[in-house]
Amino acid sequence: MSVEKKFVAEGLSKALVNEYLAEELERAGYGGMVMNRTPMGTQITVYAEKPGMVIGKGGKLIRKITRDLDRKFHLDNPQIDVQDVGRGDLNGRVVANRLASSLERGWYFRKAGQSMMRRVMDAGALGCEIVISGKLTGPRSRTEKFISGYIKHSGKPAIDLVDKGYSVAVKKLGVIGCQVRIIPPDVRLPDDFRIEAPPVAAPVVEPKPAAKPPAPAVAPAPEKKSDLDQLLESEPVAMPSPLDESSVKGSEGVTEDAPLAGEMADSEPCAKEE
Repeated sequence: MSVEKKFVAEGLSKALVNEYLAEELERAGYGGMVMNRTPMGTQITVYAEKPGMVIGKGGKLIRKITRDLDRKFHLDNPQIDVQDVGRGDLNGRVVANRLASSLERGWYFRKAGQSMMRRVMDAGALGCEIVISGKLTGPRSRTEKFISGYIKHSGKPAIDLVDKGYSVAVKKLGVIGCQVRIIPPDVRLPDDFRIEAPPVAAPVVEPKPAAKPPAPAVAPAPEKKSDLDQLLESEPVAMPSPLDESSVKGSEGVTEDAPLAGEMADSEPCAKEE
């Protein structure tokens, strides 16, 4: 078998297993499955709203499903692991099953579509699209769409990020197809970008130095005085008086011919008598 035929056969087997599980586990709220090939066999993880109903009483139902997968689809040692689907309002397959069930119970298609879309958006989904096609109100079939939020229709994001679900409602006039597309709230779209402000550096707090012991008291150094201040503060020099100069000069310059003071005093009265 060539590589191309091998991939086609694996894809066909996976689609048939998914269809079989959806039919068997419809009442348990089937939410999809993941099939992986391992050295020990084929690991199949089944997601459902009610895991207890998948296992069955005493594990009876899950043993039946394992036996059918081995005989009908020739899987190598199938091992089934049942997981809770979590929030059913964000699973496309669960929402499609609920919508088909409501249409089978007689709900008007617009009321059913709007109420399901509102529940999905209230659960926090980024976008939701519901497509209902078939004989809705008259003898001729038509298609109605209900869209809210943001939905990807093409490219790799539409394959990897969008959760899809499909179900069929069987009515008297014919079957009605219900297709649901949901973008979960925790999905980061490739065209979603944000410009963040540059981080602000936190102020650096320097540690306070340890307290030092007080230094011993030191006498302040005397201020250096200017020459003028020193001159003013110096002791004044005694200046000689004029009397002292005359006495000194008289004692030093007295000659023998100079008359004495007493003689001059004696000679003056004599002159008056004449």
